[in-house]
Parts: sequence; C-alpha cells; structure tokens
Amino acid sequence: MEHYRRLGLAGRVRAVGLPPGHATDVGYFTRLNGYELARIPMPSAREKLAAVGCDGAADQVPEPIHRANQMYVEAILLEHARGVPAIELRYGWRCVEFDDDGDAVRVVVERDADGRREELRGRYLVGCDGGQSFVRRRLGIRYEGEASLDQPFFGGAMVSTHLRATGLVGHLAHAPCWMYWTLNRDCRTQLITLDGAGEYVLQTKLPPPGRVPRPEDTVAVVQRSVGVDVGVEVLGQGSWTAGQALVAETYGAGRVLLCGDAAHLFTPTGGFGMNTGIDDAANLAWKLAAVVQGWGGEGLLDTYEIERRPIALRNTSAAHRFARSVGDVPVAAAMEEDSEAGAAARRAASAYLSTFGEEFASIGVQLGARYDGSPLIAADGTPPTDDPAVYTPSACPGGRAPHVWLGSGRSLFDALGPGFTLLCLRAPGDDAHRLRVAARQRGVPLVLVGIAVPEARELYGRNYALVRPDQHVAWRGDRVPNDAKSLLDRVTGAREPSTV
Repeated sequence: MEHYRRLGLAGRVRAVGLPPGHATDVGYFTRLNGYELARIPMPSAREKLAAVGCDGAADQVPEPIHRANQMYVEAILLEHARGVPAIELRYGWRCVEFDDDGDAVRVVVERDADGRREELRGRYLVGCDGGQSFVRRRLGIRYEGEASLDQPFFGGAMVSTHLRATGLVGHLAHAPCWMYWTLNRDCRTQLITLDGAGEYVLQTKLPPPGRVPRPEDTVAVVQRSVGVDVGVEVLGQGSWTAGQALVAETYGAGRVLLCGDAAHLFTPTGGFGMNTGIDDAANLAWKLAAVVQGWGGEGLLDTYEIERRPIALRNTSAAHRFARSVGDVPVAAAMEEDSEAGAAARRAASAYLSTFGEEFASIGVQLGARYDGSPLIAADGTPPTDDPAVYTPSACPGGRAPHVWLGSGRSLFDALGPGFTLLCLRAPGDDAHRLRVAARQRGVPLVLVGIAVPEARELYGRNYALVRPDQHVAWRGDRVPNDAKSLLDRVTGAREPSTV
C-alpha cells in the first residue's frame, strides 16, 4: 500500500475489496452454523483508517493493511499501466524465444490468435511470467526449497473456487468475519469474503483422483461447511499446491532477470506472495532505470539478487511455517458432539487456534525487510532487528525509511523524490549542498527534503539520511562525507564498498 501511495493509487485500491465497515475478523468454526472455536478480532478498514496518525508524528502505519483480492488490485494496475506512455501492452501474445548476445536481448513473440511472430530487441528482459515461467525454464534456473506439505489441510493439492452466495450471511450462527475456517472430520474449508456483497473464495483439498471437482460437488462442500443448504453459484475454479516455499536458485543470467512468482512461489498463508513480488519490482525498477539512464554503476543490477533473494527465503519460510501450523490443528471426531467429549475437543482446538493471530498481520514481515550486507548499503554499525511479528522502526541503513507525519496529513513518503532523497533533519549546510552538486554532476536524481518535525531527528538518530528510490535507507550521518562523489558511487553500484 505504501508503494501504491507513491504511485497515487492507494485510494483506488482501498475502494475495492472489503467495504470500509465490514468485519475483518478471522473465525474458526465446526460449521458456520455450528460451534465457534476461536476468533481473531481485527479492526475494520474504517477503524484502521481512523487510527492513522493517532500515535503522533512518528506513527509507522500511514497505509494500513487492506483486504482486497489480487484480481481486483490487478485490474487497477492494468488501468494505470494503460495510461503510461512508455508501456505497450500486448495481450494475446507470448514469448517463444529469446537470446542474450551480451549487448542486448532479442525476443521473439507470437500472437495466439493467428501464430504471427515479431522480433523485439531491448537492453534487458525481465520475466514476470509466474510460477511456470518460460523465461526461468529457458535459462535453466531451478526452484529450491519446499515443494509441498503432507498434511490434512493447506498441504499438497488444493482447489480454489470463486463463488457467489448472496444468502450465506443469513445462515451464520455467529458474528460475520472476513475469513471463515471450517474444521470437522467431514470437511475442512477456508472461505474468504471478497466484496461484502456475496462473493467469496473457497479453498478446499483437491479430491482424488486429482481433478478439479464439478461445480455441483463444490456446491455440496459449501453447504456441508455452512451446515444448511444455501444457494451457491460457482464462477471459476483452479488447482494449486499448498505448502510451497520455493525460491529460484538465481534471479537471472546476464541481461535476463526474474521477478515475482517467476523468482519465488508461496503458499498463501500470511499473504506474503504478491507483496514480495511488488517489493521485487520496486527494487529492480529503479536499478534498471539507473542503468538505462546512465547513472547506475556496473555492479548495480547484481545487487537485485543480492538484496531480494534473502528476503524471498525469509518470507517463504514464514508462510511455510504458518501453513504447517494450519495442518496441525487438532480435529477430533467428537468435535461436533453436544457432550463432554465434544466440549473437550473444542477446548483443545480453541487453545491451539488462539496462537494464530500473527499470520493475519505479520507487520514485521511486511515492513521489516532489510538489505544488510548489500554493497549498496553504507552500514554504520548499528545492530538491526528483524522480528516477523513486530516492526521496530530504525534508520539503520538497509531498512525501510521510518515514517514521519509532516503535518496536515502529509506523509514523509509523499515528500520523497522519484530518485534519491536526502532527508535533512536539521537545516542543511554546505555539506548537504555538496552532495547535491555531486549528484548533478553524476546525473543522479536527488532532492533535498528538510524535516522540521522534532520526532524525526530522534527517530533517525542523525542529521542526514539518504533514502533510495525504493524507500530504503542507504546511508545516514551527521555530516555528508567530504568525498560526496564516493558516497554516490557506493549507493549507485559504481564501485566496490569502502568506508563512507
């Protein structure tokens, strides 16, 4: 959402998905008209937005988590892309061949409708072509990691169903949720509310013999999970594999690079997959722009894998850990009985489920990604922290620039330039202007932003902080080094690191 804010899209994204006042709780039930086993209460979108800024100038969540399905978000991104003059969209075409000759990449594309082929040529090729990536396979790059999980639910082959059930809410025995989990010995399902108006996504195990079930069979599963007959319309279905935690062994070769699912595959627990892909793109895009525009150093693109692959390993591991915990929920045969044995079974399940809250927020995973050890980062010896459940703001170089409200609802992120930004936490002196002159000489886009908010100097711990185009801190200090050019060389990949 912070990246979308910088693109001017956050408001449009918040207009899709769950309505502002809709519940965002996660509930666990024997059936939706049966016993409630546990509930993870979470604020609605309206409540989250009302809380923005309430923690003062150093509030770290200017863009709270928003529940919107990927298909809704992609439609907004597509519309935005159509309005960008530099982008040419070719739907119905596919890449069938490419060659990297060391100076450029030749790409052959084919139109599905009639087999017509065209040859394109560019300085770089980025394969953003999903888990079955043609680009990755053509390069001979394999995935590494966990391919699946062998467990009763959210492991192995699964079916995802987009459905409409406008009358379902009327059959609930409990307060509405955003996500409903059904746990019994007859069926285990996950039902996610999409729009608050009757559309849902249902996740179920793929039944033997391994074919996507007929729509009428899916309807029967929904009715069993609800506990009564309810009208259901199946809009679409597809199979997928739960428990995956796969990362490409390398993020490209030569002038051909991988991004998003082509570079890593997640199980959806935690919701980290698309967010990690968007962060990949934010990292790679500015580096490609820098090289094409001439101010990026020879080593800049090499840092894409150096910085992003460890984050993919970190995030896929977190999602895999959550998926494993879902499979370990105790589901006893007596769970639905109105008996002491049934009550004991429900208490055991409830006790286990009460530990699940981290999966649905995980702000430490979402905001705490760091690029420590990257040759682009001028480390200052401050020990960084990385907790998947808790985000601790730190201007220690390598992490997300800590957020500050600048007044009148203006976020620090609204003030950042499209290139590098030097945050001046005190009145900029000659040293700051020295960096601006060096940037102008090198062609590096740089803006100076004065921050007069007292909390900002305390939060950043130095007089200056240099923020990269992807919103990560590259350097901080009380004075810009005398050799400002060397600092720019460091952060743009123009030379090997040294003390800055």
